[in-house]
Amino acid sequence: MRIAQIAPLTEAIPPKLYGGTERVVAYLTEALVRLGHQVTLYASGDSRTSADLRPACERALRLDKKTFEPCAVHVYLAERVFQEADQFDFIHSHIDYLAFPLLRRSPTPHATTLHGRLDIPNLRNLFREFSDEPVISISNYQRVPLPGANWQGTVYHGLPNDLYRLHETPGKYLAFLGRISPEKRVEDAIQIARRAGMPLKIAAKVDKADREYFEGSIKPLLKQGGVEFIGEIGEGEKDEFLGNALSLLFPVDWPEPFGLVMIEALACGTPVIARSRGSVPEIIEHGITGFIINSIEEGVASVKQIPRLNRKQCRNTFEARFSDTRMATDYVALYDKLIDARRTQPLKANSQSKRRLMKIDAADHPERSSNERHHSSSGAILHPG
Repeated sequence: MRIAQIAPLTEAIPPKLYGGTERVVAYLTEALVRLGHQVTLYASGDSRTSADLRPACERALRLDKKTFEPCAVHVYLAERVFQEADQFDFIHSHIDYLAFPLLRRSPTPHATTLHGRLDIPNLRNLFREFSDEPVISISNYQRVPLPGANWQGTVYHGLPNDLYRLHETPGKYLAFLGRISPEKRVEDAIQIARRAGMPLKIAAKVDKADREYFEGSIKPLLKQGGVEFIGEIGEGEKDEFLGNALSLLFPVDWPEPFGLVMIEALACGTPVIARSRGSVPEIIEHGITGFIINSIEEGVASVKQIPRLNRKQCRNTFEARFSDTRMATDYVALYDKLIDARRTQPLKANSQSKRRLMKIDAADHPERSSNERHHSSSGAILHPG
């Protein structure tokens, strides 16, 4: 099959440091190539891949100080894929809704995996308008805010089996890995570790948007002892960092769409203590691969119970449920389904698009006259749902 993978341009494929979506795209692309498919990867020019790389920019945008308008580069990327769409049997987008207007008009079968949170009010109008666009979720919970979207299936993330190795001996510290932000609740991880009498190592990046939060709320906690702040780490450092930990602390307090770090820990044989938010109950098996908690007190108690869990079982669960081959195979099955559907249901004209927008606008603003709605319907998508 000739498959196009459209990657975000924020990070290289694979990322040099932190990166979630870009890392998944890298693993998926390599697995598809390994399965014998002809894959073209649209990504930044500093990406490394076994697929045919078609760069949309010279280097990843986060590390490129010359880029000030990332949206402009992604719009260019979407247009380029649209122009070259007839070269592929299937187009798989990972840039959220940015490509929807063009993909809708493409005769090539396609789908978009949504990688982020969807509980944002002003997404509602957009997904009502693009209710015909096929989308794929990364957890069942991710779908909850948008039940009317054109969901085709859920595909859990996967990692290469040889990326991490089993560490059978439990470590002597707790680990926090990811990024520093209010919703990740690193302060709760610090409190759990201190109350459990365990040292905590934090390997996390600090985005510009979260710098004030880090300086005001987190940095003072690091001075109290028992906590080592390592900063942002790359792929090659994660095996030792996670594998040598007693447990990964994942006390998120937001609707986590997936949580890649949880399966990275399981791949090392390291159990996970995670707050019951978002996808967590779909990933962690309570009492088997970790503990699902609802409070700091439960987190402290779980630390005491971690040594009784079987680290080999954590690794076995990873291999059975979260390998890159399983992920790629699941996606190929969805590609085949959508290709077959396109054969039986050819591309529909989009002449009804304006009428759909008018209906949305009328529902949200019933006080307007029909004449006013007619003249403003093209901007209805901008109104929050």
